[in-house]
Amino acid sequence: MSSNKDFSQKVYTHQTIVGQLEEWADNKIVFTNGCFDILHLGHIDYLNKASQLGDKLIVGVNSDRSVKQLKGNNRPIQDEIARLQTIAALQSVDAVILFQEETPLALVELILPDVLVKGADYALENISGAKEVLGRGGQVKTIPFLDGYSTTSIINKIKNG
Repeated sequence: MSSNKDFSQKVYTHQTIVGQLEEWADNKIVFTNGCFDILHLGHIDYLNKASQLGDKLIVGVNSDRSVKQLKGNNRPIQDEIARLQTIAALQSVDAVILFQEETPLALVELILPDVLVKGADYALENISGAKEVLGRGGQVKTIPFLDGYSTTSIINKIKNG
């Protein structure tokens, strides 16, 4: 079974995503973001559930610099190109875009998704872009994480043998 689209073609820039959004104008756009440093079952479950909330799922991936700001100097484990390509390879993901800032607010304002999604560990008032999405009639949803799956726990397990 072959795909009509090479997954590397799902990687966009801030400039190229605009044209794609125009092509997808009749679709319900879902946006989420994260570091996705070591892809695990929790990520897969989360992204699959997010994709079911609309027609097209766009994932913002934190740049290496952004991950360092959020997680510390020992992160990311994988560089931004590897993380972008890995997320792009997932069937549930329609577009992937790198962002440099600590939060994806500028990206949310550019994309103006119909649905903004974050993990259930975020309170609505702490979701970057929530006010903007709700202000234009969109929805903000949270998805519970699968228990026992996190990048930090995987890193600790590797370190501790």
